[in-house]
Amino acid sequence: MDVLSSPLDRLGQELPELLELRQHLHAHPELSGEEHQTAALVAGELRSLGWRVQEGVGRTGVVAELGPNQGPIVGLRVDMDALPVEERTGLPYASKSQGVMHACGHDLHTCTGLGVARLLAALPSLQARVRLLFQPAEEIAQGAIWMRDAGATKGLDALFGIHVVPNLPAGIVGIRRGCLTAAAGELEILVRGEGGHGARPHQSVDAIWMAAKVVTELQQAISRRLDALQPVVVSFGKVEGGRAFNVIADQVRLLGTVRCLDLDQHAMLPGWIEDTVQAICAGCGGSAEVRYRCIAPPVDNDVALTNLLERCAIDRLGRDRVVPVEQPSLGAEDFAELLRDVPGMMMRLGVAGPDGCAPLHNGAFALDDTALAVGIEVLAATLLAWMAEYGG
Repeated sequence: MDVLSSPLDRLGQELPELLELRQHLHAHPELSGEEHQTAALVAGELRSLGWRVQEGVGRTGVVAELGPNQGPIVGLRVDMDALPVEERTGLPYASKSQGVMHACGHDLHTCTGLGVARLLAALPSLQARVRLLFQPAEEIAQGAIWMRDAGATKGLDALFGIHVVPNLPAGIVGIRRGCLTAAAGELEILVRGEGGHGARPHQSVDAIWMAAKVVTELQQAISRRLDALQPVVVSFGKVEGGRAFNVIADQVRLLGTVRCLDLDQHAMLPGWIEDTVQAICAGCGGSAEVRYRCIAPPVDNDVALTNLLERCAIDRLGRDRVVPVEQPSLGAEDFAELLRDVPGMMMRLGVAGPDGCAPLHNGAFALDDTALAVGIEVLAATLLAWMAEYGG
């Protein structure tokens, strides 16, 4: 792959500015759907490099293209949004927005996309068209749907993505074929009973008691009524109910999430949960209302595209720095929504420093900046290799 060396050799001279840009984005995070300044910065940078830019694609998304107007199109998707998390890193470039933080590495994702844009823009010509998708609102699993509905995947022949992981050291790339992330859904259960005096619970139907049974018995039912070889996780993150310490609650609202790796099983889970919850509540003399919303299907990495990226990663980094991801994640990723239209794959990028790294979505999450160059190099090499293989 010596043909790829020339444009990638520019990375060293571009890296200092890209690292400054990463730190600027980290200091100025924006929540899902509110990425106005981030999108403006990205669009301005891309235009200065000669990319054809569309703003407002999927609300605050940015799409840019480079290369011939006809023929095959290869894409790269990176996300831009931050989280409602208070930063506790103590970094000199820590978030200036109280209660908002890039705790999932999307600032590095954005700069990876811009780094790839710089390297490709330095070439005199491209063998195929490249489309960059700078996506908003990944954290609420809406941005990919917005961009897809706006036509961002139209005409794409292949799509690559990236996500940082704190369990791999910086400089390491993780590869997995097939299922990478879980199908996920949002679960809301409204448990209804009948209120009464705290001294006479037998004259009421205690909604808090029923809600507690729903939480515990759903977990037990999973282990006894579903296939143990197809893991399912139901987690409740919010409970609302009751009016006073001495009044039996007549209503409790549960909010949670459902995750599994098998798409067919994910399709049957809403009905199974509905039947199970209704049976639990009916047995206690109450009732329930169950609402289920699909967050994202699984990310299913295309084998051929994964093989291509793996070859490029090994060529650029060496075999010892490219490792298999042994198990899929039960986390959700709305990159899967874009893969409804186009084959694609997402690589894992290690970001842990010598002292490790706090988990994603944690206020102490602080990635190792050396990972930026690795992500740019591997993805740029992969896009160039795809164009050499599939371009006109």
